[in-house]
Amino acid sequence: MQINVYHRKDGRWEGRIRKSEKKCSKRMYRYIYGKTKESVISMLQEIYHKEKTFHICDKILSQIFEEWFTNVKQKVKISTACNYLMKAKKHILPEFGEKTISSIQKDSLYSFIKTLQSKKLSSRYIRDILVLLSSVFKYAVNTYHIYNPFDDVVIPKKKYSDVKLLDEDEQQILRDELFSNPNRTTLGIALSYYTGIRIGELCALQWKDIDIEKRLLTVRKTVQRIQLPYGTPKTKVIITEPKSESSVRVIPIPDCIITLMKIYKGNLDDFILSGKEKPTEPRTMQYRFNSFLKNVGLPSIHFHALRHLFASNCIKLGADVKSLSEILGHSSVEITLNRYVHSSFEMKREYLNRLDFRGK
Repeated sequence: MQINVYHRKDGRWEGRIRKSEKKCSKRMYRYIYGKTKESVISMLQEIYHKEKTFHICDKILSQIFEEWFTNVKQKVKISTACNYLMKAKKHILPEFGEKTISSIQKDSLYSFIKTLQSKKLSSRYIRDILVLLSSVFKYAVNTYHIYNPFDDVVIPKKKYSDVKLLDEDEQQILRDELFSNPNRTTLGIALSYYTGIRIGELCALQWKDIDIEKRLLTVRKTVQRIQLPYGTPKTKVIITEPKSESSVRVIPIPDCIITLMKIYKGNLDDFILSGKEKPTEPRTMQYRFNSFLKNVGLPSIHFHALRHLFASNCIKLGADVKSLSEILGHSSVEITLNRYVHSSFEMKREYLNRLDFRGK
């Protein structure tokens, strides 16, 4: 439903809704006025449902999903396609698979949301499931001209949980240990801590991606373990394109880890972490990282926290957000600021203490 509502200078609210499609190039709109925004939206929704002609489709959702998936899987990475299929098989199809697409209404979707929430799934994961189901309905709307129940459904917003990080003293211990007992694991940890690369990107790094003379690191691929939809084995390790187009990038290598890299430099086709032509997979690196932290007496954190530490440390040192965003491979600076920059209480205290403008 394409509607627009805004507050007029005369105090009234004005809304507009596109009229039914006609065989002409000009878009036609109907205008509604009211004292409140809510009343205008309500009237527009009533008009929409009265004027819209919907068809009834007798196909069950599993059939619609198969049609949608057959089309979509040709356009996305294999890891994305497998992710869609996994979410559908695990959550969507058990709930709606045998129901006709036209019988699924708003109440059914809200009930589904409550079921997902009762399973203690994260809000982010629930939203991903709902966005997937919404895409299937959009396909059905365009193909079979059915009513889309998602038009009236509010999808829960993503909530990003706080990432557990190391404080300043703990980071100093980490830095000391990285260089006192060098090995391939500490090299990998150092690369993520000092460049912010993702664990999959780290595992995919080969020596041909490193220019030690120019001190440059090129990210052009990532390692993932994906869940296969059919047959055995159930999972498979793949090397594929990075997370997004902006993730393909060139990162300057800090001088402090060049010496460490020179120790293990191998053949161009060798992977940095394994020293062989076969990569180390991300979960293996996570296990090694956990062991490293335990051995040096540091609290357990996720490997991805190194990326967050890198971003926060760069901001603390005065890095501009645009450059940092490009180094991290983000599509926007908002992602960098909202998700990856963390200020410690000590940093907040330092900033506030600078407000002392009394004369010396």
